[in-house]
Amino acid sequence: MTLSGRDAYRDELTRLAADDGSIVCLEADLGGKGHPFQAAHPERFFNLGIAEGAMVDMAAGLAAGGYKPFASTFAPFAALRAAESLKLTLGYLSAGVTVMAPYAGVSGAWFGTTHHCLEDLAILRSVPGVTIAAPYGEAEMRAVVRAAVRSGTPHYIRTGRNAAYDSIDWPGEQPPLVNWEFRAGPEAVCLVSVGEEGTRLAMEARRAAPGTAHAHLLRLDHAHLSPAAAELARHHTRFVVVEEHRGQGGVAEGLALLMPRCEVTSVSADQSWPFQGGDHEEVMASLGLDLPAVLAAVDRASSGAPATFAGAAAD
Repeated sequence: MTLSGRDAYRDELTRLAADDGSIVCLEADLGGKGHPFQAAHPERFFNLGIAEGAMVDMAAGLAAGGYKPFASTFAPFAALRAAESLKLTLGYLSAGVTVMAPYAGVSGAWFGTTHHCLEDLAILRSVPGVTIAAPYGEAEMRAVVRAAVRSGTPHYIRTGRNAAYDSIDWPGEQPPLVNWEFRAGPEAVCLVSVGEEGTRLAMEARRAAPGTAHAHLLRLDHAHLSPAAAELARHHTRFVVVEEHRGQGGVAEGLALLMPRCEVTSVSADQSWPFQGGDHEEVMASLGLDLPAVLAAVDRASSGAPATFAGAAAD
């Protein structure tokens, strides 16, 4: 059975910790009953309660002591409430801490605006030296967790709540910079997907708009996005980026700067604040992030209409 991103993280980390005594797991009151890491390795599991900044600070100390700490809390509380601790720990100290951030985007849905996070990529992408990943599906999540353990470098891993997807297959052991779910000729519009729901929508749109290419991105920090942009620009000139994030500071904006001779259209959350309840897809739709919006953007890009926002104009 396919696991959700956060459950795949917990399971993979628990497995890896069986052979690596330096792995420790920190939770900010999200452990719940039956956390697999707590059950298997209780002496290396710490529930810090609703003290996200203190959790990240503690993780920095553990990293300095030779441990490999993984700290988990809701994305809004990691990226916003503990922003200063993240900047100092992951950036200034370059501590080998991995922050796992579930409930990204509006995956909290009924939990309301305080539990939504449409700003985390903008914040973390501005901190040099942090690997930012937004896995789609269980296999990608497991691969990212394994890579974080091996590297011992700062990571921010973004995931949703309970959605469970099958990852897009890739050649080789590690997910590539650009995972081409569907290739097309250079004249075609290319969908670029980010994260769980952005990838789901891009795959639905690609099936509804035959001939459209689709490239999936897993790692979103500048160090990985820059070579990925170079690969994308070698194959296409018109892109529609789908991400569950604000347009400001998101991946579309980053790609537009990195591909100045290409047109980059963003399908992302609009300028409003979600204030009404609903399931995940309903809240996304209220922000203008749904399949009709993606298909409309593909139509505009196909017709040569001006991009919603674009890089510098081509010569």
